[in-house]
Amino acid sequence: MTVDQSTKDKAQRLRALGTESVLVLPNAWDAGSAAVMAAAGAPAIGTTSGGVAWSLGRGDGERAARDEMLAAAARIAAAVDVPVTVDIESGYGAAPQEVAKTVAAVVAAGAVGVNLEDSRAPGGPLFTPQEQAERITAARAAAEAAGLPELVINVRTDVYLFGIGEESGRLADVLDRAAAYAQAGADGIFVPGLLDLAVLGELAARSPLPVNAMAGPGGPSVAELAKAGVRRVSVGTAIAQAAYTAARRSTLELLGSGTYEELAGSLDFSEVDGLFSS
Repeated sequence: MTVDQSTKDKAQRLRALGTESVLVLPNAWDAGSAAVMAAAGAPAIGTTSGGVAWSLGRGDGERAARDEMLAAAARIAAAVDVPVTVDIESGYGAAPQEVAKTVAAVVAAGAVGVNLEDSRAPGGPLFTPQEQAERITAARAAAEAAGLPELVINVRTDVYLFGIGEESGRLADVLDRAAAYAQAGADGIFVPGLLDLAVLGELAARSPLPVNAMAGPGGPSVAELAKAGVRRVSVGTAIAQAAYTAARRSTLELLGSGTYEELAGSLDFSEVDGLFSS
């Protein structure tokens, strides 16, 4: 496979964004949401598996097929000029060769990063550190074979999200995983479910990989997370949820009082339509 220079440049840009300062990564679910985010100034965009699945009429947790998710990723990557990293959930297959197949397809879709979970299924159990390391090694080899060795591989560990093991041992578990994942070729470690700034600070100080956090309402601000040493912040399905909430509120008002106040302040039609060249 031949990867053009612009894609390689985007991959290098995504790498640089993770070191220049904290990378704030909004999560898109279709080409329209991605285009709006890019126009708002997002330096890079991540996809959200949940948001993409919902837009396809599916539930999250690999209930949308790999080909469906990757087709959506390709539309998102084609709609924006900024780097796109794709949430590939657990890789659409437990075996390393299945992860490799998914990563090769991500590169073909024009994206320059992946987010790979270490959960076998929503809620757990998790792959062992060694099993996940083998999957990461396969992902890195697939990226190189596809012509994009610069692909950014961000590995999500669900130790805190799903409450795996005793609470007192979770930090040590994540640090062990970070060491194994770094050795296998990962570029970052994503720890959703962990927003305790003191623990994040210790993790960031001791991890061989840059730490990523998933934030949201009621949690620490980007500035607070950055001060703790977090290098990348995303919001998962939260923006998609906000969009669907706006749809529900507008519909309830329309069907109830027959008024349109919930629609006030919306983006202008021409502004949205003008984001697309065809």
